[in-house]
Amino acid sequence: MPFEKKMAGMTIHAHMAKEAPKDSLVAADESNLTQGAAVYVENCAFCHGMPGKQPTMAAKGMFPLPPQLFGEEMVTDDPVGNTYWKVSNGLRMTGMPGFKEMLSPTQMWQVSQLLAHADKLPDTIKTALAFPVPPTSTTSTPPETQKPTKKK
Repeated sequence: MPFEKKMAGMTIHAHMAKEAPKDSLVAADESNLTQGAAVYVENCAFCHGMPGKQPTMAAKGMFPLPPQLFGEEMVTDDPVGNTYWKVSNGLRMTGMPGFKEMLSPTQMWQVSQLLAHADKLPDTIKTALAFPVPPTSTTSTPPETQKPTKKK
């Protein structure tokens, strides 16, 4: 319903204004964008689509429809911290899960940087989206962002 959509949007924007990081922990360089492409293909493309491709049948069956992030609904105008917040926390009542328990902070920043630059990606990153390599553990989680492991 339009009223519910407006109220939910106001709540999300209020939370993001207060909680979203202002500065990215990773640079928008080729290495991070390549890793972001691998994270995107593995975790996001099923719902949010790929460059130049039609939405998946699963995405077409969702309500509300997930935005196609390499199409007309790019988030390149959004601050990268807002995208990071959405990836980390998810969006209630939309089907968008939060990934903070599944991805490292570095991986979430990498995919956020990828989406922030989706309209001007170099050919090497477009190739990485078409033919992704698995995310590497050495570049995806620097020591300062690793979660402590439990001792048995």
